[in-house]
Amino acid sequence: MLALSPRESIVGLSTRADDADSRLRRLAAGLPIRRVDLETALAARPQVAVRYWGGEPRLLRALQDRGVTVVTIGDADDFDDVRRSVRAVAAALGRPAAGEALIAGMDARLRRAAGAWAGARALYLTPGGATAGHGTLVDAILRAAGFTNVERRPGYQVVSLEALALDPPRAVVQGFFDTFQLAGDSWGVGRHRILQRAVERATVASLPGALLGCPDWGAAEAAERLADRAPRRAGRP
Repeated sequence: MLALSPRESIVGLSTRADDADSRLRRLAAGLPIRRVDLETALAARPQVAVRYWGGEPRLLRALQDRGVTVVTIGDADDFDDVRRSVRAVAAALGRPAAGEALIAGMDARLRRAAGAWAGARALYLTPGGATAGHGTLVDAILRAAGFTNVERRPGYQVVSLEALALDPPRAVVQGFFDTFQLAGDSWGVGRHRILQRAVERATVASLPGALLGCPDWGAAEAAERLADRAPRRAGRP
């Protein structure tokens, strides 16, 4: 909504809109932040409600019963899913041209990123030792920058310390390290020395949570940032 709608048409944003990991939080400044309950939602008199996750199902049904168009953004496994979500929201808001402009910008970033790492093996890593395999948008980001993802298991997994020790990746791509610290007591495997050595020796980029937390066109910016760190592009031999 922040990217597609005129500011004067936005009658409410969720309380997450100005959080540190909200990529468009600067655009949220000055707009009404509202609790997600029926009374608050109806008081705003929306015509369209855009939802990613959360929210009481009965609230959504109540809004629809009162003529509000509810658009739910699904998780994205790849950039085609992002394109579908952008087009669905843009259509509901009556802003299809703005949606196509966002997609065109995303595709331009993907073209600039393509093949940059020439198949180098990379491991995605969060502070808690989580990684991502195929069927995730993170995997699509790595592939868009020309990486081969080390993680062969599907979905989100806990990194294998044994595999990491026996066959360390050429590159580590960090995610969400701007929000959490590796040494945090609650992070379990993230404190292991094998994992810390991999981070110290092989990290090529640290992607902020704001580029990874939502399935939107910011994922292409993440791929472009990775591409810009490739040795030939960064001026390294």
